[in-house]
Amino acid sequence: MARLLRIDASARLHGSHSREIADYFQTQWLQQHPDDEVVARNLVRDPLLHIEDATISGFYTPASEHDAGLKTATALSDQLIEELMSSDLLLISTPMYNFSLPSVLKAWVDQIVRIGYTFNFDPDTGFTGLVQGKRAVVVTATGAVFSNPAMSAFNYLDPYLRTLLGFLGITDSHFISIEGTTTDESAMENSKRAAREAIDQYVRETA
Repeated sequence: MARLLRIDASARLHGSHSREIADYFQTQWLQQHPDDEVVARNLVRDPLLHIEDATISGFYTPASEHDAGLKTATALSDQLIEELMSSDLLLISTPMYNFSLPSVLKAWVDQIVRIGYTFNFDPDTGFTGLVQGKRAVVVTATGAVFSNPAMSAFNYLDPYLRTLLGFLGITDSHFISIEGTTTDESAMENSKRAAREAIDQYVRETA
């Protein structure tokens, strides 16, 4: 039995395009892997705390030296990292807001990117991701059609998430994009159709 960690970041609790396609992925995945466990976090319905001064202090203080305050400050990070490290497949669904990721998703990122836990640093060799042996599927939804060469330079969402996943050590990542959700209904429906086909193929190939 494997574990799927699902992270949803759309502010739309109803009518979210990214969540719609993530729902489809989860359904198809569980049909092929009925014994798998799903751990789900809706970052809008249950928002996370942003990191604070004490959180950062706790990140850079050895756990053996944590007092009660630092333990409290890093408890959420500990929990989120455990969810990530104990998963086999990470599913992120997110819209693009103002060319990048929603703040609720950034709050999750800031809690799980932690030295000594999800990455290490050596001044001679640089960064090493510690979240290894896992796969990721990222479903994004954008109002405009950012696959259009005239728009691609404005897409900071996909490159950021690709960089983040690689930094953490997740090199097996698959991106599925829903485009034109507010500007081009035809492009949106075509991209949803392509997304479902891509998911079907992905699930078949990883069965």
